[in-house]
Amino acid sequence: MVARRKAARHSTVKTRAKKPTVRRSARAAEGAKSKRKAHKFVLSRFRPEDFKTDGLRSYAQYRDLGIKDATNGMAVAHVIRFVGQCDPKVVSKEHLHEAEFQMIYVLKGWMVSSFEGQGTHTLKAGDAWLQPHGIKHKVLDYSSDCEVLEIVMPANFKTVDLEK
Repeated sequence: MVARRKAARHSTVKTRAKKPTVRRSARAAEGAKSKRKAHKFVLSRFRPEDFKTDGLRSYAQYRDLGIKDATNGMAVAHVIRFVGQCDPKVVSKEHLHEAEFQMIYVLKGWMVSSFEGQGTHTLKAGDAWLQPHGIKHKVLDYSSDCEVLEIVMPANFKTVDLEK
């Protein structure tokens, strides 16, 4: 008798755990696909000459990885190479970015940055961080070999300089 009750409870649990199978019509599936923007395949090979000085900051060179065009402006990804010795008068200006997503990964070297409400951090090769929308921050120092990978969404985001 006890074995039957346990078996009955066990089968009830199994029945509740099953999720109904949802079948979408081919037309509904096609509609969902058409709403998404198609991304293109892109391959970016390293070439030193691809680092340009036409980016946001005068003390950095930017290597565009082709993500902006491949994603129709959904995201941008670039490698930022810091150039020369850090000059705090030029570099250490508080600013913010109006972006939905901004992730930075240190590829080489190190940098020191301060973040509103988070303090000052020395970030070394292998470190990564996510900057929330509108967080005030500034670069305080960097090594002469510092390079970071930055991924931002959307590709066309606004930077607001808070110090002149």
